[in-house]
Amino acid sequence: MASESDSQPNDVQESLKSSVRRLQSEMRELSESAHQLLTEKMVLENEVSQVKKRANRLEEEIRNLRSPPMIIGYIQDVTDEGAIVRSSNGTVFLVSVNNRIDSSRLVSGARVALNQDTLSVIEILDDSWDPLVVTAEIIDRPDVTFDDIGGLDEQISKLKETVELSFRNPEAFRRFGIEPPKGILLTGSPGTGKTLLAKAVANSTDAVFLGIVASELAQKYIGEGGRLVRELFDLARNRAPAIVFIDELDAIGSKRLDTATSGDREVQRTLMQLLAELDGFESLENVKVIAATNRPELLDEALLRPGRFDRVVEVPMPDEEARLAILSVHTANTPLTKGVSLESLARKTEGFSGAEIMSLVTEAGVTAISEGRKKVSKSDFSKALLAVERNLDNKSNISNHRLYD
Repeated sequence: MASESDSQPNDVQESLKSSVRRLQSEMRELSESAHQLLTEKMVLENEVSQVKKRANRLEEEIRNLRSPPMIIGYIQDVTDEGAIVRSSNGTVFLVSVNNRIDSSRLVSGARVALNQDTLSVIEILDDSWDPLVVTAEIIDRPDVTFDDIGGLDEQISKLKETVELSFRNPEAFRRFGIEPPKGILLTGSPGTGKTLLAKAVANSTDAVFLGIVASELAQKYIGEGGRLVRELFDLARNRAPAIVFIDELDAIGSKRLDTATSGDREVQRTLMQLLAELDGFESLENVKVIAATNRPELLDEALLRPGRFDRVVEVPMPDEEARLAILSVHTANTPLTKGVSLESLARKTEGFSGAEIMSLVTEAGVTAISEGRKKVSKSDFSKALLAVERNLDNKSNISNHRLYD
């Protein structure tokens, strides 16, 4: 009987121990589950926070999209009643001004944002230049140098005197009591090297180079062309020393006529702004202007007077000596056979422009490459000469009815 009574407590103890172990195991599992749930809760809370931020951004974007657009304008004057502004379409209004705007910033010419409905001044915008003007700056220097231009030694010398000399030695001009030349106008037939000279100047000087085609300054709306000219020269003054190159100047520089269409009058306004920038109240110190045209007879006389374009340099069709120099430049890196005579080619290319001589060398090189030879021969130049002359004949004989054949 005693043994039975002893075994019963042992069984109870074992049962209790087993229960304790089971409870401990369940506690560990519950603890791990709680820890996992806590981690998942933190992850979900973080995701909810990110979703809320994204929702707020989207709501802000929706509000911005739903808000009416603002009109860009310019302050012309400030009065006790408000501000006189000119909107982007040229209309002038007397409008109210937002009270939170610093009154010291309300100056003539300031760029402002106007409410679309009331046209009141909402905020002052930072000054900026038109993208066309900003992209006029040549960041990557052209790889053309004065050594790459043949037969234009006199023109190069005048260009250097006008542009480079005053940049490098301004004290000399002050010592002599004279104003350095402001600008130089390059004239001549197409293909004679006017733009090539401008590229060489951009390469040879450390000044900022702003290049633009004059036709880009002719705009549709009243005042836009003049604004572009003004911004172009403002940018040049801010980046001085600078060179402004205007190609095809006759697009905006033609003679002013009494009878003109609205488009002609807008071009004339652009020309008048250019005249004012070249020789107006604001100084062009450390800013030089180079322009090019192949129709100088069309230009307005006001452009050509001293003080604006001080020098008019003609870039002529090359003579025999100049053609030889151009051929020497373009064949400097071209392998030639012994039978090729540049002197003979210079005589045969009478009436060719510099661009046509370059085309001659290119055509001869293409012929040699296509036939698998390593050098350009005399026969290659003969074929190229015939091809270029044929192109010249076709260009001179072209007529309207052939344009649509």
